Amino acid sequence: MPNQDSRQPRRRTIYLIFLVLISAALALFALMLPSLTRSFASSLQVGQVATKDYRAPTDITYTSDVLTEQRRDKAEEAIQPVYTEPDTSIARQQLEALRAAMAYISSVRADSYADINQKIDDLAALEGLNLSQSTAYSLLTLSDTRWQIIQQEAISVLEKVMSLPIRPENVENARETLPNLVSLTLPEDQIILVTELTTPFVIPNSQYSESLTFEAQEKARESVTPVTRDFSAGEIVVRGGHKLTAADIEALEKLGVVESQLNWKDWFSAGALVLAIVAMVVLFLLRNPDLTKDLRGLTINLILFFIFLYIARLVIPAHTVIPYAFPLSAFGLTIAALFGLNMAIIFAVPLAILTAYGLPNTLDLTLYFLLGSLMAILVLQRANRLANFFWAGAAFTLTGILTLIAYRLLLPNSDMVGMATLAGAALFNGLVTASLAILMQFFLAQFLGMTTSMQLMDLTRPDHPLLQFILREAPGTYQHSLQVANLAEQTAEKIGADPLLTRVGALYHDAGKARYPVFFIENQAPGFPNPHDNLDPETSSQIIIRHVEDGLRLGQKYHLPKRVLDFISEHHGTMLTRYQYVNAVKEAGGDESLVDKSKFRYPGPRPQSRETAILMLADGCEARVRAERPADEEQLRAVIKQVIDNRVASGQLDDTELTLHDLNVILESFTATLKGIYHPRVKYPQLDQADQPEIRLLGPNEETVPLPSSKKSRDEAQLSANHPIDTTTP
Repeated sequence: MPNQDSRQPRRRTIYLIFLVLISAALALFALMLPSLTRSFASSLQVGQVATKDYRAPTDITYTSDVLTEQRRDKAEEAIQPVYTEPDTSIARQQLEALRAAMAYISSVRADSYADINQKIDDLAALEGLNLSQSTAYSLLTLSDTRWQIIQQEAISVLEKVMSLPIRPENVENARETLPNLVSLTLPEDQIILVTELTTPFVIPNSQYSESLTFEAQEKARESVTPVTRDFSAGEIVVRGGHKLTAADIEALEKLGVVESQLNWKDWFSAGALVLAIVAMVVLFLLRNPDLTKDLRGLTINLILFFIFLYIARLVIPAHTVIPYAFPLSAFGLTIAALFGLNMAIIFAVPLAILTAYGLPNTLDLTLYFLLGSLMAILVLQRANRLANFFWAGAAFTLTGILTLIAYRLLLPNSDMVGMATLAGAALFNGLVTASLAILMQFFLAQFLGMTTSMQLMDLTRPDHPLLQFILREAPGTYQHSLQVANLAEQTAEKIGADPLLTRVGALYHDAGKARYPVFFIENQAPGFPNPHDNLDPETSSQIIIRHVEDGLRLGQKYHLPKRVLDFISEHHGTMLTRYQYVNAVKEAGGDESLVDKSKFRYPGPRPQSRETAILMLADGCEARVRAERPADEEQLRAVIKQVIDNRVASGQLDDTELTLHDLNVILESFTATLKGIYHPRVKYPQLDQADQPEIRLLGPNEETVPLPSSKKSRDEAQLSANHPIDTTTP
């Protein structure tokens, strides 16, 4: 079965794949969030009363389909029904019918066997003519000449009227015009006869044509010019209290205030962008695997990323100035302060692109966030001072204003008031970005147990309570820690480690000695009896080892970050208290098997980082050099090399990433620094007792005490050099 070590990389890989997939899904949903939110929350209807003023977030010109359609409808309604041209066949048919009717009348008139009454009855029976008795009588009593004239006039009048278009609804109008068409040479009574004869034969000769009417309506619709609407940024589109029209809702949709129904193209385009960004981030992380070692930090980074993204996608759309005032770059500054420059850059770029996606001013807003964030991150550097954050905010403001000038000044509707407003938004953004980043990195560091540069700077202050405690209780340890801090800090900077973290760790690494300072030689006054002289080696060793445990307790009491506590627990690794162990072996008659090494070994762990490894080496080298006082640089280098070789040989540096090159740099750095600290002094001639100057002490008795003699100073130095308690070097 696979062991735990083989399963660990597999679990890491699975977890990283899970992060990639869930991040892609969340990013896609974030891009669609404004549209989905507006679709669900803003289902505006025609006739609904607007609850607020809606303003245009940006300048826009668009073709209004609603208004164009309304104009086309009006043009269509203005078209009258189209009728066919007068049908001549109908006119001929009616003329033939009139001639037949008049021929029948002529035959009745010529009937010599019928009396007048019989003839009137015969004319009344004529189909198509409703002749009154008076009219029939008049027709029968006309002379043949007059009858011929009336026949000709009737044919002429009907021909005239039927040559004109007569629609069904206009038949009566056409019949009413018949008297006007009769020749004026006829008397009034005969005009009436002509009119009564022709009236029944006037019928429609022009019918309604649906196809011709539709064709005319289509031509009218096509002739309408599309209606365009334009709004300036900040202009009120719909006032509150106004009943919404279809054109109002269309305008709000075009401006992105409300969203029309989504389709597959929206999802597909957003998915394409997410795929490209995810691929870029994954490739960057594959080429920088160090960024994925801290899975917890990577997860926190992604959580913070999506918090900023979702808030931005909800707040920024449908506004004009707010997008330029939104402190999106606070994310990049926070990540830079907590996780470093590379992590901040690779996630700040996608955040800027995703935030501005789909907005009316996507191009300039994307570059506004992107360039501003990158500039702020680069200016921030190590984020070890408050001023650095505000300089980063100022860099964002300046970059943002330059971006706005580059992309908005040339727009046709650009004006100085608008540019000044956006510049003010950029200034506000820079201030809020810096302030928010300071607060976020502080609280997140506390919540995650991380260490920030600002926390470390605070820990270097001499008035820190724990440093004051060490100074009061163990002044010698305090001075030793300062020397080691200077030594380790310079070396860390030369090999690319964190110099600030290394310095802080060195300041507090021996804090536990302040609990029982008299058991450590650097805190004992000259002539003070050494308490270890009366202790057995095992007890003496346990007291010395205990300063690690005491240091951790003090560190926790004074809320030192975990990274600093690591220096306390790791600076001796798992080494032996060599002096006490050798004495124990001597007491056992030289038989090492009779001595339990675990009772003389520090609990560890061994150094886990380059910074704690540097401290271990600096602590050991400073103690050995201070104790042995090498006479020249060659001896100094030999002592330092011996300490380094000992730590390497005992495996104390196996868990760090120090290389042979780093160790050589450390050797040279320690040599240069310690040579400057412990360089040979000029030997002054000894003065006679009578010639020694006096130091006047301010006091009621006006005492005078002599300066210590050089011999006494040498004796104290010799005592410090020979005492073994403050060093564990072999």
